[in-house]
Amino acid sequence: MGNYLNTTAVCDTYNRECRSPYFVDKSLLLEQLITRVETSTNYICITRPRRFGKSVMANMIASFFSCACNAEYIFDQLKIAKSVFYKDHIGRYDVIFISLNELPRKCRSYEQYIERIENRLIKDLKETYPKAGIQEDDAVWDAFSAVYHSYDSKRFVFILDEWDFIFHRDFVTQKNREEYIDFLSNLLKGKAYVSLAYMTGILPIAKYSSGSELNMFLEYTMVSEEMYGDYFGFTEEEVDELYERFLTNQKDPRVTRGGLRLWYDGYHTKQGERVYNPRSVVAALTNNNLGNYWTSSGPYDEIFYYIEQNTAQVREDLVKMISDIPVEANVCEYAASSMNLTTRDEILSAMVVYGFLSFEKGCVQIPNKELMDRFRDMLIKEPTLGYVHQLARQSARMLKATLENDTKVMVEILEFAHNTEVPLLNYSNETDLTAVVNLIYLAARDTYRVEREDKGGIGYVDFIFYPEVDHTADGIILELKVNDTPKKALQQIKDRKYVLRFEGKLGERPKYTGRVLGVGISYDKGTKIHACKIEVLRDRIS
Repeated sequence: MGNYLNTTAVCDTYNRECRSPYFVDKSLLLEQLITRVETSTNYICITRPRRFGKSVMANMIASFFSCACNAEYIFDQLKIAKSVFYKDHIGRYDVIFISLNELPRKCRSYEQYIERIENRLIKDLKETYPKAGIQEDDAVWDAFSAVYHSYDSKRFVFILDEWDFIFHRDFVTQKNREEYIDFLSNLLKGKAYVSLAYMTGILPIAKYSSGSELNMFLEYTMVSEEMYGDYFGFTEEEVDELYERFLTNQKDPRVTRGGLRLWYDGYHTKQGERVYNPRSVVAALTNNNLGNYWTSSGPYDEIFYYIEQNTAQVREDLVKMISDIPVEANVCEYAASSMNLTTRDEILSAMVVYGFLSFEKGCVQIPNKELMDRFRDMLIKEPTLGYVHQLARQSARMLKATLENDTKVMVEILEFAHNTEVPLLNYSNETDLTAVVNLIYLAARDTYRVEREDKGGIGYVDFIFYPEVDHTADGIILELKVNDTPKKALQQIKDRKYVLRFEGKLGERPKYTGRVLGVGISYDKGTKIHACKIEVLRDRIS
């Protein structure tokens, strides 16, 4: 077993994954890859955001193909075992598996990084194929060619995980990036010794490979290509199955199926199928707790990095997206690789590539509560976001005033919102007013599940605040009116029986036992005056 050649570590790692109580069998991806081995389409690059299972699948592919793994004991139990290709391909190849996100100790330069990879490859080939006459100072591709010619046309399956990792390191220069692209090109392009090259990453290669260096790869992204879409992320059906396992495993299940959807759903494949963040789903079920499991290094900082590149252009989009309003955008996935994002579309594109936003039918939006919480943190913490930051900072005060029936303070905050520089929010309709109201109640998301246009009674209510942290806390039903009165808004809440959303099924005790407050908010375009009115629609249930 070598450092990169026919390592059995990938098999051990994938075996542990298969033994997880919340393992999802995605092995049929292998059936599609098998058909491309030693064909003209044998160069494949899969790009997805972090935590979407890229490394798990890379370990699976290496374990299946490698002649060193003897992995039948794993794959005989999986879906791929029923394929007509199974026996002919499992364990039949020499596999080069490189996790390109590994750095040498105390790495301070690109030269240290790439020399470690080259030295390990040369060492593996020298030890395994002595007849090839490989020298330590040979180019890696020359060493592979020597093996090919000396060992009866020996071919390899290359699995390169996190190909773009090095581009995120501070010590890497533009010249280094070009050298790295040349390294991959010289190693793989047009080489007879390549049976299959499978590469993963976050960033598509198009931006970095401006010429023909890596044009042999066919790229498969979440936005632009349907193929392989089902194999990265969890589908609705897969999460249903996992949740049934969870109910069997947990004596006191505290995670609901609806909670998983609220927290971790919201992404889409090219064909429109809903996709969940897999790592977060597994963590929530394992811990029996819904929470933020996006454990990349500083997701808040990364989100703000993109937004601060052009705060003015994206600020209004933030207001809309925080209000669950999709925003039209021209997503160009390669834009994420640029360190000099200048346009609105480039910034939004970068955030889609990194998984901070989802993209469907020409629009971007914040996919779920897990990400919404990250955006909320940013809006509250970053003064450079101007009026958006100022309104978000008022949100805790707005919630407190609402719960205390302090309509004077509520109107004061609404007037403050109206008098700030809000070019998009001209209150021409209730959608604009909705965006402002969502922003100034941002703090409520810490303790409430806020639903916009939720089905309630006989109709759809503008906002319902469900107290999820403390079910005895007050619930809130909020209705908006433009050129009308808050009294009329409250009457609509009562006439349409929106309060029924807080009642349990017939014969069951309601889940939410606190008071239910009706809140009417209006804005008169003629007088430019806001008004608020609050009523108790249901008393506390003892």
